[in-house]
Amino acid sequence: MTELSKPGPKADSRLRALLPDLAPWRTSADFRRLWVAGLITNFGSFLTFVALPVQMKELTGSAVAVGAIGAVELVPLIVFGLYGGALADALDKRKLIMWTEAGQGVLSAVLLVNALLTEPLVWPLYAVAALSSALVAVQRPALDALTPRIVRHEHLPAAAALNSLRWTVGGVAGPAVAGLVVAYAGLGWAYAADLATFAVSLFLAVGLAASPAAHEAAKPSLRAIAEGARYAWSRKELLGTYAIDLAAMFFAFPLAVLPFLADELDAEWSLGLMYAALPAGSLLVSLTSGWTSRIHRHGRMVAYAAACWGLAMVAAGAVHDVWLVLLFLTLAGCFDMVSGIFRAAMWNQTIPDELRGRLAGIELLSYSAGPQLGQVRAGGMAAVFSVRASVWAGGVMCVAAVGVLAVCLPQLMRYDVRSNAHAVRMKALREGVAGER
Repeated sequence: MTELSKPGPKADSRLRALLPDLAPWRTSADFRRLWVAGLITNFGSFLTFVALPVQMKELTGSAVAVGAIGAVELVPLIVFGLYGGALADALDKRKLIMWTEAGQGVLSAVLLVNALLTEPLVWPLYAVAALSSALVAVQRPALDALTPRIVRHEHLPAAAALNSLRWTVGGVAGPAVAGLVVAYAGLGWAYAADLATFAVSLFLAVGLAASPAAHEAAKPSLRAIAEGARYAWSRKELLGTYAIDLAAMFFAFPLAVLPFLADELDAEWSLGLMYAALPAGSLLVSLTSGWTSRIHRHGRMVAYAAACWGLAMVAAGAVHDVWLVLLFLTLAGCFDMVSGIFRAAMWNQTIPDELRGRLAGIELLSYSAGPQLGQVRAGGMAAVFSVRASVWAGGVMCVAAVGVLAVCLPQLMRYDVRSNAHAVRMKALREGVAGER
């Protein structure tokens, strides 16, 4: 290689600016442990994420029955998401994470036993989906509330990007492997692998430092939940992040109909790739997320990315070539990750410690209830109209909804982390605590 062809310092600098910021990984042992445990759990969970609707399709042959999985998961998400947020504020977050992880392992064992029956039953699939949803609803606020405690304030956007990277690695590998495992080894092997991953992640979670409740935290109660809801309502920029994510997932989340879309395209082999396409797009953004630390208008990025997610779904539903479908699903995953990174940055950098669990519970509703409702919508529209119409029409409705919300919530579009009063206050508080240490 000649001197002229060698990359110069500026090229190296631009490359480093794109790569993920590893500061949270370097400075926090608990973050590293939690990250690895989450990576392992996510991989196993995505195996079940693919295997469960495939088994439901095999047992019933109904798009409505597959979409109903989202319906049975919805109520536990609402009930336990809000109460789980109150628990995360009032109890030791490490213990909540450990017990819920153990519970998820038990549910994976139930799916494994059912899959090994001569004639597997349908009702355990719905029962496990509901109970798993309840455990996720309890665990997720604890995980979200723990991150700002173990990561420095200025590193929180980088931590959000690294957590997204962890999720997307499992999201790409899990569905891709699941498609092969289900096709060539059987559903039982997918459930068995998920059970093994929960055992390993539980072992890692045991090593986390205790994370007791803040002194100002309220005891879990309806009053405490209402206090968190009032705070969220008073923060219209936060309300905008919840509303936009809920709209995007409700109108344009296509996963319930992907098994039928693969059949319609005469490409059954592509189902695992379809499931992997969304997280693959997210992974591309996570691997080049260094630029996100230099963006300050987080609210605008949330809205723009959600609208582009909808447009990508319009294209995915309109084309007839399976490779183009995979391309547009991948692009949708890119935009979903951009939105997710900036939503997490806004939450982590502005919410007081004593309210993080309850606000994370509310966030869980927008993050998880939206996809569950979206599965019901997708399955219902596919049954009434067609699979393809369910996908592209959902994307159109998503773009329209995001546009309306952006107009109705100008505080979201004006949000700037450098000048937002809540972000400035939390930064000063974190710096003061660090100075005292």
